Amino acid sequence: MKAQNPPVRGLIRLWVTAGLMLLAGLAVLAQAIKLQVMETEFLQGQGEARFLRQVAIPTVRGNIVDRNGEPLAVSTPVDSVWAHPGELLQAADRIPMLAAALDTSAEEMERRLTQRAGREFVWLQRRIHPETAERIREMEIPGVFMRREYRRFYPTGEVSAQLLGFTNIDDIGQEGLELTYNSWLQGEPGAKRVIKDRLGRTVQNVELVREARAGRTLELTIDRRLQYLAFRELKAGVVEFGARSGSVVIMDIPTGEVLAMVNFPSYNPNATSRTAAEGLRNRALTDVIEPGSVIKPFALAAAMEAGMVDESMMVNTAPGYRVVAGHTIRDIRNFGELSVIEMLARSSNVGMVDLVMNMDARHLWGLYSRFGFGSVTGSGFPGESAGVLRDYERWRRLEQATLAYGYGLSVTPMQLVRAMAAIADDGRLRQPVFVKGSESPPQSVLDPSVARELVNMLEAATVGVGTGTRAQVAGYRIGGKTGTTRKVAAGGYSDRYVASFAGFAPVSRPRLAAVVVINDPAGEAYYGGQVAAPIFGRVMDSALRLMAVPPDQVDSLMTQVEVRP
Repeated sequence: MKAQNPPVRGLIRLWVTAGLMLLAGLAVLAQAIKLQVMETEFLQGQGEARFLRQVAIPTVRGNIVDRNGEPLAVSTPVDSVWAHPGELLQAADRIPMLAAALDTSAEEMERRLTQRAGREFVWLQRRIHPETAERIREMEIPGVFMRREYRRFYPTGEVSAQLLGFTNIDDIGQEGLELTYNSWLQGEPGAKRVIKDRLGRTVQNVELVREARAGRTLELTIDRRLQYLAFRELKAGVVEFGARSGSVVIMDIPTGEVLAMVNFPSYNPNATSRTAAEGLRNRALTDVIEPGSVIKPFALAAAMEAGMVDESMMVNTAPGYRVVAGHTIRDIRNFGELSVIEMLARSSNVGMVDLVMNMDARHLWGLYSRFGFGSVTGSGFPGESAGVLRDYERWRRLEQATLAYGYGLSVTPMQLVRAMAAIADDGRLRQPVFVKGSESPPQSVLDPSVARELVNMLEAATVGVGTGTRAQVAGYRIGGKTGTTRKVAAGGYSDRYVASFAGFAPVSRPRLAAVVVINDPAGEAYYGGQVAAPIFGRVMDSALRLMAVPPDQVDSLMTQVEVRP
């Protein structure tokens, strides 16, 4: 058989090769058509998963301002540092320099980056100081980037700390009014789609998904000037008397607006990481005390409302003590026969017990309840305490007696100032208001004529032989009542005290009410008239003048009351 011609064999191989290449090309073309036409959504999804991202647009939290527009809490733009772990680890020799700038451990930073080496994004430190951010930018370290965020700043510092509260690292309210009005202040972050490179850097903005909505400004009833003055006087008083803590609240009587609320000790809300949990409490709303003699005007109001007493009535307090259910209740001395005005001015426990023990328990409980004792004030403040006022059906005889002079129930400073403001406002009780423009409709809790009589009696408690003379303010008539209570201890009451004073001014046309509570004063001075009343006088003096309240032009008639020895 004759062998094939070599040129023929070459021609066959050429055609076979060409055929194979044609088939391969057709296969590639078919796959391209399939992916580009039939499976386009799959390809698009895969591409977007690798490069297209939806990122949040940070929004600024609303400011908190006082009644005059002065800032109390503001958000300022700052930079936060983040890294692409894989890229930064390739420049590991630069990590110690970066860690030093951020005041952290290089070993810890490298460990975190190594554990997250498969990620594209890791926070290194958030909301850093502008100088630190600039220094890091100048280093030009591979894989290290900046992101703009906002940091909360409190210009008044410790002065308003427990009132305002603070936000966390994500700018969400955690305490105080920041928490109460978080939804109002927070706003809504926006969103946009961007294209990022393999290192997570944005290379192109694609579209705006949702515009950012800034938080709204919160305008408070607080007056920053009064807040400073009240804090200054409270701090000085707590230090002077070696007390453990203290609170002051000032309220505008006609509106229920809270003009100042301060506590000491306080904390710096601009550095909450170093704050003890105990210092976060707004004691004026969360801590309760047995009010002591501050409650006597309300017990007297119940007796007057029941028709048991009037201003001309005489009360025999001799021999200066009473025995109730085997327990001896005493005055500081035997006052003998006293008028009702003198009984309140001298703060006679015996006289008040005589009145209350002849009163229906339900009536006394009802009046205390109407003035808000045993219930939250409605301020909306987180953690506010309702205090304790037991149901009258559970009272024992001794408990009813001690309720006449402020033991056996517990109240907050906010409840006290609200109740005292109600007496000064013709018996109209208002819900405390913190936000300017909010309405606080009054609720009638006492006959106006009884309230006006009480106002005159409470003025007598701050003049002459009254226990609250140190609360006086030059040019103004002051009404109010002191309180001194022993603190509860294991097995009974200790030799530690709470001193308080609650009052209002001016008597001729009450405008401002305030309460001062000093917890656990040390030394020999611990009575409310010695410790709390002077602080009240200094705070009220400043408040009346700053609020442009005219001085009383009518001399006090109470100074003419003849007081028997």
